[in-house]
Amino acid sequence: MIRGRGADSASRPACGYTESSPSPRRAGDGRRLPFRLFKEQLMSVYKLGSKGAEVRRMQGRLAELGIYKGPLDGDFGGGTEAAVRTFQRQSGLAVDGRAGPNTWRALFEEQLPAPALLAQGLANKCLALTGSIETGRAAPECFSRLSGDFDGQGISFGALQWNFGQGTLQPLLQAMMERFPEVAAQVFGAHLDTLRQALAGDKEQLLEFARSVQHPVKHTVFEPWRGYAIALGRTAEFQAIQTEAASGLFRAAQGLCRDYGLWSERAIALMFDIKVQNGTIGAVTRANILADFSRLPGDLDEAQREQARLVIIANRRAEAANPRWVDDVRQRKLCIARGEGVVHGVHYELEHDFGIRLARTDMPN
Repeated sequence: MIRGRGADSASRPACGYTESSPSPRRAGDGRRLPFRLFKEQLMSVYKLGSKGAEVRRMQGRLAELGIYKGPLDGDFGGGTEAAVRTFQRQSGLAVDGRAGPNTWRALFEEQLPAPALLAQGLANKCLALTGSIETGRAAPECFSRLSGDFDGQGISFGALQWNFGQGTLQPLLQAMMERFPEVAAQVFGAHLDTLRQALAGDKEQLLEFARSVQHPVKHTVFEPWRGYAIALGRTAEFQAIQTEAASGLFRAAQGLCRDYGLWSERAIALMFDIKVQNGTIGAVTRANILADFSRLPGDLDEAQREQARLVIIANRRAEAANPRWVDDVRQRKLCIARGEGVVHGVHYELEHDFGIRLARTDMPN
């Protein structure tokens, strides 16, 4: 959380702000599809890069059949694709490695469901997107993702990698012990008092404790603490605490959208990711962004102008990051600004995977 953050500095004008990717909501002859047909088309397949509970369920079924040997992580990667191909071949289906209606029906004897995430609110969708990028795991597995002291933060944990170094993880753990003491006791057992004592110390003492339970070079957390953390992240109670903690960042993202005259779901997702990874947008970067806005062509339609502004923000915020992380920040932010892209080797399609659209949404004060 809040990595790659750097002081603003003057830089060349952001480019590419007239760019607008083709709308997927088109028929083969270029006509705009009715929304009902578009949505049915959108939800007709799980494929490489898809994430979520439905993918995990499919992995479980393929594992039961002895076809899939990988982790049940809800991430449709190469191993899942290979297993789907094998199942299709064995079932006499068209072999393409994509789980569409026919493949799903053959697996479960039921109709292909839409991802459960699509029925949730925008705040949860933004958390799922950024949590997936932060941890490399789809929801809900991202809620239990654990990282060691590779970046000097002691331990980072959860969907947004809250950590001891920045003081963001301590309140979540304390809330868990105060609000759900029985669940905390079930998870940590005899080691709960050890955790309480560590949290009661100052920051340096807590970091010393965190480093004592992990490998000094590889930064892998030792058992039983690793297992405790994963078990904690899988509880509904701690997932709810993480979601509550993320709600403040979501409101701040809405505020940034108002400041920059943005109106779309995708804009909130971009600003939410900026709040998580980078913290804020500094004064110099803001001035550069607004200057770029003023140079946009006057003949852009509403959607083109919105996306063009998001691309400007993505480029300018990346340029203001720590030089070590500029490329990472740019790749990540442009993926969200454009609605699709590859981040850390994973292809994301915001509308297909998370239900985050270039569509108007409320920006409450």
